Amino acid sequence: MSVLVKHVGSAVCLPMDNVDTDQIIPARFMSQPRKDGYQDFLFHDIRRNAQGEMAPAFPLNFHTHATVLLCGKNFGSGSSREAAAYALHDAGIRAMVSVSFGDIFSSNAVNNGLLPAKVSAAVVDKLIEYVGSKAIECKLDLPAQKITIGDFLIDFDIDAAWKTKLINGWDDIDLTLSRTEEIKLYRERRSRNIPWAW
Repeated sequence: MSVLVKHVGSAVCLPMDNVDTDQIIPARFMSQPRKDGYQDFLFHDIRRNAQGEMAPAFPLNFHTHATVLLCGKNFGSGSSREAAAYALHDAGIRAMVSVSFGDIFSSNAVNNGLLPAKVSAAVVDKLIEYVGSKAIECKLDLPAQKITIGDFLIDFDIDAAWKTKLINGWDDIDLTLSRTEEIKLYRERRSRNIPWAW
């Protein structure tokens, strides 16, 4: 898993609520080989018009180097497909900022080196108004849990275990192994307290 400690990139707005994982990557593309990358399938249907042409109003169609998405609420809801995180990662996205995320999507995102940064609804509204249709330089500091977007310095929330995983580039096994000594002490204490169970 890739490490995420600090990042400098560009932020764009995707001010749509309830973007589900089927909108992030439609199911029909999930049989494609993972090694070929999923970046071309990211938001495939919602970034195109009825004729299948790229819609000029969709932000990632003209801000192709964006690395941070300022999202509406409930981003990544719907099915548990990890391919949604693959598509974002392969397109160069490193973080999503929102009021709320789908639970399984958030876990999949972290396991693929992506930051789901939670902020208040008031902050999201201000950012969307401030950024508009532009791409704005963004600086991310995960240890400090701060994002700078233009003139705004924002604090964000993230689960402590997810933060540890991202900073160290750890998966779930690495996280468990980091607590080997605590696990050993717990087992020893339990075996003393309830020897009949051992």
